[in-house]
Amino acid sequence: MIKKVVKIKNLNDKDFILDDLKYWLSKSPEERVAAVDYLRRQCHGSSERLQRVVRVVQRS
Repeated sequence: MIKKVVKIKNLNDKDFILDDLKYWLSKSPEERVAAVDYLRRQCHGSSERLQRVVRVVQRS
């Protein structure tokens, strides 16, 4: 049987921040980029690239 474990932590806790930093520094650069790409795909869909947005502002 698998038991669910939930840990509630304060995001402003310095120990939590240091633990998080140690975790990501222990990963290779490829694993970090893959994690960012995974989060990007969750937020922006499965497109390969982010959409370019250009706005032209005319000065008077």
